[in-house]
Amino acid sequence: MAQTIEVTGLRKRYGDVRAVDGVTFGVEEGEFFGILGPNGAGKTTTLEIIEGLREADEGDVSVLGLSPWPRNSKLLPRIGVQLQASSFFERLTAREQLRTFGSLYGVASKKADAMLDLVGLGDKADVRVEKLSGGQAQRLSIACALVHDPELLFLDEPTAALDPQARRNLWDVLREINTEGRTIVLTTHYMDEAESLCDRVAIMDAGQILQLGPPATLVRGLDAPARISVATGVLAVEDARLLPGADDVADDGVSLIITTRDPSAVIAAMAAKDALDGVQIHGATLEDVFLELTGREYRA
Repeated sequence: MAQTIEVTGLRKRYGDVRAVDGVTFGVEEGEFFGILGPNGAGKTTTLEIIEGLREADEGDVSVLGLSPWPRNSKLLPRIGVQLQASSFFERLTAREQLRTFGSLYGVASKKADAMLDLVGLGDKADVRVEKLSGGQAQRLSIACALVHDPELLFLDEPTAALDPQARRNLWDVLREINTEGRTIVLTTHYMDEAESLCDRVAIMDAGQILQLGPPATLVRGLDAPARISVATGVLAVEDARLLPGADDVADDGVSLIITTRDPSAVIAAMAAKDALDGVQIHGATLEDVFLELTGREYRA
């Protein structure tokens, strides 16, 4: 499949700080690609270099077969960018805002208006932007990035500071946009967001990519045990330790947690003891991958 983005040996320093330190990856056409890591990992700097907003100290970047730096006027109509901090023209409605952005690319008003429906803001067309909720403002920002129908969309922390429901509503919008065939590159510090949305993720920390691949593949590569939990009192700790397949048992007074590499055997034994009330099974996550790679807890 064709490579929409190719990044090789990317480096960016600020004094003694290596914000981006030898980053290499590619993004395929139509892919939903995530750059995942804590604040300060180098995600935004990497994205800004790829977008042509910042010059790299070293390395090569190709976007849709073109170099993004110096600012490439041939590339601009083909990409859409939603920055981490969005700004809108004051005192304009959502419709007016979108039409104004569209006019910069020669987009007809009717076509611009259709983007409001795409991001679920059709009923907010005549609401001034300062009256929109945080989630609605983020969706309008994405609509502005899409108004000229770009092939490639960059999203920098699009759900930061949103409440859980607004985040998931925005996930639905992003899935629909990707389903239409657009390539999306997303930065996020939310593990669940990357797992839910991305075809592949690059886990980044201290300016370097630690690992890259589909979320499920990265998690499976850990060969990590499962954790089975029930409410305290459903099963005695002593009985849990005797279950076939139970490697470790802990009870914090709220939940009894059994760690195992053979969850089916443990569940079957628990069922025989009628101890499945409220049972939950938790597998490894991208957070476990990050912890394995860095040896420390993930920090958002």
